[in-house]
Amino acid sequence: MDGSDNGWERSAAAWVRQQGERGDFGRANVLDPVMLELARGAGPRFVDIGCGEGRFVRMLRAEGFDAIGVDPTEGLIEAARQRDPAGQYHVAGAEALPLADASCDCAVFYLALCDIPDLDAALAEAVRVLRPGGRVLVANLSPINSAGEWKFDLLGRPSHYAIDNYMEERPIRQRWAGIDVLNWHRPFSAYFAAFLKAGLVLRSFFEPKVHASAPPKPKFDRMPNFVVMDWAKPA
Repeated sequence: MDGSDNGWERSAAAWVRQQGERGDFGRANVLDPVMLELARGAGPRFVDIGCGEGRFVRMLRAEGFDAIGVDPTEGLIEAARQRDPAGQYHVAGAEALPLADASCDCAVFYLALCDIPDLDAALAEAVRVLRPGGRVLVANLSPINSAGEWKFDLLGRPSHYAIDNYMEERPIRQRWAGIDVLNWHRPFSAYFAAFLKAGLVLRSFFEPKVHASAPPKPKFDRMPNFVVMDWAKPA
C-alpha cells in the first residue's frame, strides 16, 4: 500500500455527512478548545492546510480572523464553498500551496498531517508561506493512537490499550461510516525530526483530554488519542 490512492475523493460525501456542522466528539470536545485558544494568539491571517469541508476555517472566520482553506480533495472543497460562499478555499495539496512567500501569520494542520505522505514537503511549504515569527499549529492523531487498538474483556468492556509496530512508519487503512481512507502512522521521533529539519521551534505540546464542559468519555481520557503542538518559524 503506497498511499497513491488515499480514498478521500470517494469518501468525501460520507465524510461531510459524518462530521455535520460541529464535527465529531473528538474535534468538538477535545481539540477545538485547545486549538482555538492557541489560534487567538497566532493571527490574524491563517491558512488551514488539509481543511477538508472547511469546518475549522469557518470557526476561525467566526472569531474575526482572515482564514484560507486548502485541500486536495475536490469534493471536500466543494462542500466548504457551499457552506461558506464568502470564504477562500483552494483545491491544492500541502506540498504546493497556492500562496505567496511570507503571506501568512499561521499555518494550521488540523488532523491533516496523518493524511499527508510527504511530511517534509508539507512542512517546507508551511514554512515558506509563513512570515518570520509565524506559527504552525498542529492537531494530530497521537502515534499511540495510530499504532494501537483497544482490547476488551469477556463482558465487552475496554480492558487495556495494546500497541504494536510503533516504530514502523506506514499507511493504515481506516474504514467507518462509509469512509475508507488512508492515515499515516509515524512515531513521535519522525514528527519531531521533520519539524526540526524544517527549522521550526517548539513552543508548546499537549495531549488533550475531554474539555471540562463536555460529558466524560473514557476513550479520550485513558490514553492520548491526539496531540496538539505549537511551533514557530524563527523571527
